[in-house]
Amino acid sequence: MIKLDEIQKRLLREVADLHKVPEGAYNIRSNGASAGRASTANIEISPKEDGSGLDIHIRPGTKNESVHIPVVMTQSGLKEVVYNDFYIGEGADVTIVAGCGIDNCGAQDSQHDGIHRFFVGKDASVRYVEKHYGSGDGAGKRILNPVTEVSMEEGSSMEMEMVQIKGVDDTNRVTNAELKAGARLVVRERLMTHGEQNAISAYAVNLNGEGSSADVVSRSVARDSSFQKFDAKLAGNAPCTGHTECDSIIMDQGKILAVPGLEANHVDAALVHEAAIGKIAGDQIIKLMTLGLTEQEAEEQIINGFLK
Repeated sequence: MIKLDEIQKRLLREVADLHKVPEGAYNIRSNGASAGRASTANIEISPKEDGSGLDIHIRPGTKNESVHIPVVMTQSGLKEVVYNDFYIGEGADVTIVAGCGIDNCGAQDSQHDGIHRFFVGKDASVRYVEKHYGSGDGAGKRILNPVTEVSMEEGSSMEMEMVQIKGVDDTNRVTNAELKAGARLVVRERLMTHGEQNAISAYAVNLNGEGSSADVVSRSVARDSSFQKFDAKLAGNAPCTGHTECDSIIMDQGKILAVPGLEANHVDAALVHEAAIGKIAGDQIIKLMTLGLTEQEAEEQIINGFLK
């Protein structure tokens, strides 16, 4: 394994909660190259022949195992596109931890575009965690454009935790999912933008099988002059249930756009969308200030609780 410096180690802690080499299967990518890789008896990680990414094969019936595939970038001006394909065998139950941290102290933009494709086998269960983080005092931007494509077989389930709390200047997150009968998708997005940052999240879920379901919820805070767009489309093509929700706090001169999209193509498709955008209530601030907090501390306390 390539030795990581202190900045790279800090980024790993932020995006993957890694304080040491993880147990189980992992691939750590640093500045465009693999800094370490390990497979297990049930999980095989292999580089694509063209060098553009990884193939991750998880054997049928694998239980209580994890895969870590974080990316860290500290080289200003580096731009890369990486394709990672996950093949989750029938009946497997695994946790996959991804994420990207960029520390840019230079004048050039740094950018990572990660395309993750999931092929979730029948009755398999996946928990997927993807965290984004940016730091560094350079003039160059920190840009992350993740694409997630999910194909779910009958009776499978996938829970996705998408987190971006600090330091990413521009992001365009695209998530597409196709669900067969009885498949279940749950998405929980947490997002905070500040400064002049821009963040776009677009979800398109096709509920194709009887009894399939999707629950896509975003919680976000837009501070300073930042901009956010939440675009969620559910297509009910069979007897199914679907729910999307955007719950946002707007501050300063921030801007938030919520775009619901519900498409019912079957009489028994039950689809719901909810959206709420507003500022922090003054009485919440006052209540916390009576407990000894400053106004700024009260705001931070409310935001932290909201984004948990």
